[in-house]
Amino acid sequence: MFGGVGGSEVLLVVLLILVLFGSKRLPEFARGLGKAMRELKKALDEIRREIESPKRPPDGPSSRAG
Repeated sequence: MFGGVGGSEVLLVVLLILVLFGSKRLPEFARGLGKAMRELKKALDEIRREIESPKRPPDGPSSRAG
């Protein structure tokens, strides 16, 4: 299901989170987790774009002749 983690393990983790945080704080926890995942994906995409983009010479006085 999740890379070698079965359904029973996922259910156990969800129940543990529910017990630890309670039903009132669970939506807040899920929003924070979603925001962190979005930021991580955005950072990974940015790093991937930097790696795949062609290298350009730096724009500065030392790169200009004359």
